[in-house]
Amino acid sequence: MPTTISADGTTLGYTRLGTGPSLVLVDGAMCYRGSTPNDAIAKELAGRFTVFTFDRRGRGESGNTLPYDVEREVEDVAAIVKEAGGEAGLFGISSGAVLALEAAHRGLPTNKLAVYEPPFVVDGSRKPLERDYTEKLEQAVENDNRAEAVRLFMRVGVELPAPMVAMMRLMPAWPKLKRVAHTLPYDNAVMDGYQAGRPLPEGRWSGIAAPTLVIDGGKSPQWMRTGVSQLAQALPGATYRTLPGQTHLVKAKALTPVLAEFFTPR
Repeated sequence: MPTTISADGTTLGYTRLGTGPSLVLVDGAMCYRGSTPNDAIAKELAGRFTVFTFDRRGRGESGNTLPYDVEREVEDVAAIVKEAGGEAGLFGISSGAVLALEAAHRGLPTNKLAVYEPPFVVDGSRKPLERDYTEKLEQAVENDNRAEAVRLFMRVGVELPAPMVAMMRLMPAWPKLKRVAHTLPYDNAVMDGYQAGRPLPEGRWSGIAAPTLVIDGGKSPQWMRTGVSQLAQALPGATYRTLPGQTHLVKAKALTPVLAEFFTPR
């Protein structure tokens, strides 16, 4: 697999697929190439675009230079965009959507930006993250208790029922989740405290100049849809789309026609 080097010297593994205008996909928490919805999305889009997927730092074939800072991840996205020709469309999903927003806000050369369900908690429609969630998560990672880090994320961050999380420990995917558990604080930092039940700050992503598409699923929880709707209102000129019948685990075949229409040059 090809690699490139980020600004701080970190090696990044990436995949290039298809032909056409360049499009970079940014994963959410615990996802990496071979274990991500973006793999399926890339395959669906490869007939019309040159699609770049990559392992965010600390995952898969990418390095993990410390100390971590969100700015380093923005530089990682920039390194992939450079491989894509210096400018590209940008799509982010879940917490990867927030990283994509941040990259575009900080001046990443992108011609269009699309995001799917950044998991903002902006009101009381779900329980905000506990104040000590960050501390507990970082402590679990510091103690190399990866199972506890995954459990915290699934129970507190995702709000999965305890019996479901207990069952996950018996599934083949559990070791893969533990493998990238040390990166969970990274996604927590990317979220920048926007899961505390407060409205998004006015002008937070005012640096975004590219046309932007904000998407959610019609069957996703109301708290998530409320946050996505608020984001769409906060970005001047953004287009807001809802995919009927979809949840946070969006199906590639439902999402890619919308992305293809948006990213196709006019």
